[in-house]
Amino acid sequence: MIRKSRSLLAAALLAGSAFCGAAEAQTATPAMAPATTAYVNAPVAAPVSAPVDHSGHCGLFQTCASTRIGLGRGDFIIRLSALGVMPEDRDSKVWLNGNAIPGRIKTTRQVMPELTFEYFFTDNVSIDLIAASTRHEVAAEGTPLGKIDVGSAWVLPPTVTLAWHFRPHKRFNPYVGVGGTLAWFHNVSPAGGVVQKLNVGVTGGPSFNVGFDYQLVGNWFFNFDVKQMFMRMHAWANDRGSGAFIKAHDSLDPTVVGAGIEYRF
Repeated sequence: MIRKSRSLLAAALLAGSAFCGAAEAQTATPAMAPATTAYVNAPVAAPVSAPVDHSGHCGLFQTCASTRIGLGRGDFIIRLSALGVMPEDRDSKVWLNGNAIPGRIKTTRQVMPELTFEYFFTDNVSIDLIAASTRHEVAAEGTPLGKIDVGSAWVLPPTVTLAWHFRPHKRFNPYVGVGGTLAWFHNVSPAGGVVQKLNVGVTGGPSFNVGFDYQLVGNWFFNFDVKQMFMRMHAWANDRGSGAFIKAHDSLDPTVVGAGIEYRF
């Protein structure tokens, strides 16, 4: 009887333990998963591009989608520059009544506008023609008669140059060139006094240049150019048999510096 009571008591205890365990399992707080933090990138603004005119029309002072960068084959350019002409007056010789005398020729410097036409045969090779006319005053210095004002003359030196361009189809495009100059003197005026009549012969010679083009906007470019010309001037003052027949040779060899704006067609 006692054994049976103990068995019933053990069974009751086991049943209570099982019931409590089940209740605790149902009421226990579930384990929390590791917390994760989500990062959201800030929105990035898309680059704003210049509006493109899809109608095919491009303004005169606009760089459009159809605008070609730099210069190259088939381009024709008209350039307007401010031109500085600086004669070097090397190796002067003066004769008075057929006899060589001490002295040298001095020619004044001048600034004038210049018009240039240029055409590109290839991306690298172009030919250009400059048109400008400058007025210069001429004097003979250091002669036995002192300084002699000879007179003045306008010179028209058309120059043709073949140039090699190093960076075709780039905004900055340097070049070097070689060509020739043929100079005509016109509107020649004697100074008076010792010089009553003045003649200046046609002259010419080779020329070399360096420079660059830089694309500003659309088909507009800036140009800077330096030319070195080699030419001699031959002048005669008065007539033979007069009181003072003066003959002079002068290596003008002008350095010509130009800066201007050009447009591509």
